[in-house]
Amino acid sequence: MAELSDTTDIREIVRERYAAAATRIAEGHGGCGCGSADSASSCCDADLRTTDADGDEVFGAALYGDEATGSPAGAVEASLGCGVPTAVADLHEGETVLDLGSGAGADVLISARRVGPTGRAIGLDMTDEMLALARANAAEAGAGNAEFVEGHIEDIPLPDGSVDVVISNCVISLSADKGRVLREAARVLRPGGRFAVSDVIADPDMDAATRADMEQWTGCIAGALTEDEFADALTAAGLADVEIRPTHRVHPHAASAIVRARKPASH
Repeated sequence: MAELSDTTDIREIVRERYAAAATRIAEGHGGCGCGSADSASSCCDADLRTTDADGDEVFGAALYGDEATGSPAGAVEASLGCGVPTAVADLHEGETVLDLGSGAGADVLISARRVGPTGRAIGLDMTDEMLALARANAAEAGAGNAEFVEGHIEDIPLPDGSVDVVISNCVISLSADKGRVLREAARVLRPGGRFAVSDVIADPDMDAATRADMEQWTGCIAGALTEDEFADALTAAGLADVEIRPTHRVHPHAASAIVRARKPASH
């Protein structure tokens, strides 16, 4: 078990893991996403595990159901998320949607279809390999209103007030500075804009050993906020109408949840 320390470069370790996942997916093999490996070796030396200890699917493509209808199978099958944010984002024709940590592009392509040709769906990812996968999937889908940009979710390369909806699928928990991510999300939202993400919520009693385990961090568990911490961080970022609704357990000390909020309308 690799442990976190004061010198751990979390961003680089996460980037390496998801770059390896993209490479494996592109080669037609399993990736390395959220969830734990079957062995003590690095997840990227093992097949992606999308099930919990009981064998139930708690991450990945199995969660999408009918939501994935019309999207390229490759994009959905490469999903490494813990939920389906597009199912609760209430997307409308003509809106601009930003997906933080867009991976292979499944949620961007679903969003692009929902907002239609007058709308825009933007995927933001820091991993070149994932961006290449996503762009190939968008080309296959013929999604001319989808685009993918390179960058970090702690420093979103978009202007203030430029998007109607921010979505994300099990990515904010991977950041070492979640407060900054949420402030950036609030910044790029237009007044009245919506925040709708799927992410892991930690139980208040998550043990210190889990919190210190690097594999559990890159598996979206160790870095997760508790429900109260997430709600407080959203409020501190300037968002309102916070709603956090657990959907299913993903770990003995954590659950996946839908997290929604809204940027107050200007007066």
